Amino acid sequence: MTSPLATLVAACGLSATLVWSQAAAALTADEQVQKDLHFHIAELAQDTYAGREPGTAGEEMTIDWLVKHFAALGAKPGNGDSWLQEVAITAVTTDPAAVLAIRGDAFNADWAYGEEMMVSTQQQVATTGIADSELVFVGYGINAPERGWNDYAGVDVTGKTVVVLINDPGFATQDPALFNGNAMTYYGRWDYKYAEAARQGAAGALIVHETDAAAYPWEVVRNSWSGAKIGLTAENRHRDKLAVEGWIPLAQAQRLFAAAGRDYAADKAAAAQADFEAVALGGMQASVTLNNSLSDRMSHNVAALVPGSQHSDEVIIYTAHWDHLGVRPSDAGDNIYNGASDNASGVAGLLALARQFLTGGEPPERSVLFLAVTAEESGLLGSKFYAENPLFPPEKTVANFNMDNIAAGNLGRTRDVAVVGYGNSELEDYLLRAAQRQGRVVVQEPYPEKGSYYRSDHFSLAKVGIPALYLTNATDSVEHGKAWGDARLRDYVANHYHKPSDEYDPAWDLRGAAQEVLLLLEMGRELASNRDFPEWRDGVEFKAAREASLTP
Repeated sequence: MTSPLATLVAACGLSATLVWSQAAAALTADEQVQKDLHFHIAELAQDTYAGREPGTAGEEMTIDWLVKHFAALGAKPGNGDSWLQEVAITAVTTDPAAVLAIRGDAFNADWAYGEEMMVSTQQQVATTGIADSELVFVGYGINAPERGWNDYAGVDVTGKTVVVLINDPGFATQDPALFNGNAMTYYGRWDYKYAEAARQGAAGALIVHETDAAAYPWEVVRNSWSGAKIGLTAENRHRDKLAVEGWIPLAQAQRLFAAAGRDYAADKAAAAQADFEAVALGGMQASVTLNNSLSDRMSHNVAALVPGSQHSDEVIIYTAHWDHLGVRPSDAGDNIYNGASDNASGVAGLLALARQFLTGGEPPERSVLFLAVTAEESGLLGSKFYAENPLFPPEKTVANFNMDNIAAGNLGRTRDVAVVGYGNSELEDYLLRAAQRQGRVVVQEPYPEKGSYYRSDHFSLAKVGIPALYLTNATDSVEHGKAWGDARLRDYVANHYHKPSDEYDPAWDLRGAAQEVLLLLEMGRELASNRDFPEWRDGVEFKAAREASLTP
């Protein structure tokens, strides 16, 4: 793909950085933000960036672009005299020839990688796997003592492979009194399922994929779990993790349960009840060998700083992940996952915000850090590393505003502002005021069952207590209405999310994305000019960590 702006610049023999940095002064903030978004998305989503996989030439191009443009705006390096924070990662690529063998007294099946199952490992070793591992159905695989729920009670899964349902009992029953009802809790997330299974001593875990409960189709699992699986490099090579982490489609799960003499639908219904007890699947056993190629790499978070004029030790952090899925097989023939919306749009938003902070009047009294993090697609790794190795301590970090996939659906201007995890913190008081000035209303996220709060980089900062706000895609289109906007967003998730077709089009309507950037700008400016430290609301799981960090 060739950017129209790049073509124009090349024809004129001009520097792209010069053209971009010398934007016409006559533009309004809204017009300038839209221009910046188009400019940076068009560049970062080009095929030459090869899907921006961490630790590759695509990363080098990406961080060079970001540093060059932050510097051109007048930002300062955010990590001492460096623009970069090193993040050591290891890429584990499993041979797709892996076969999952399921054996029982009267059942013999070999499931192929891709359509019938997906398997991988976080262990950073050349070979791992399971052999004749007994299969045990553990329902939703949740151990939540504060909710009086333990799917592992009374069962020893040491060395066994657990079969687990995605999401949580609240979603399954739509009972608002059970977990969080329709809104997914962290217990519903796939990464929690694997982590809990490892804590229980299991050798492997197979999650049953159902599109509604997972909030994405099987193609997303297949595309996301193929290719390199990236983790933070560990001295123990993550041998404490499961040997095998896998998914199976619903049809395979139904076959498995039937072969074990059980009814999948009945067992699934039982798993949503507090008195559920784990059950062995009729002597069924699983075996698979994972042959892995390993690549230790150095990746980077990019940190650009606008120093505060009065309280430079206090900071507001804007985050967006720069990475995407790189190059991997695809049924569509195009094997480059450009990630134009996910998340070239978010890092374009960082640069648009930086311009506004650096050219829009008085400098902020508090510092503002623009943090473009790596390896979000691999499990929020860059933001996790930052949270564990912060450039500003949590007690001096006022707030985090996260941007992820802000161009999804290209819906144009909307009447609403959708908040993931609405009701969590006092940051929403700032949002309500800013949204009112835009003539918009604040609403809860449209699809709480997706568990979006646990799927982007703000979550890493929230876990260490930092109040974090994450806006998702609002759908009440000013021009076309909410039904149209909902349909557009559903189309993006079904046909473009984590697929090669997430590509930039100069015809994109980025007025809605610009609305979100300007909202976050106004909120950040207000916080940067006062002495407030917003708090989590009572009962929110991150409140205790915040209070501990602020206690002398």
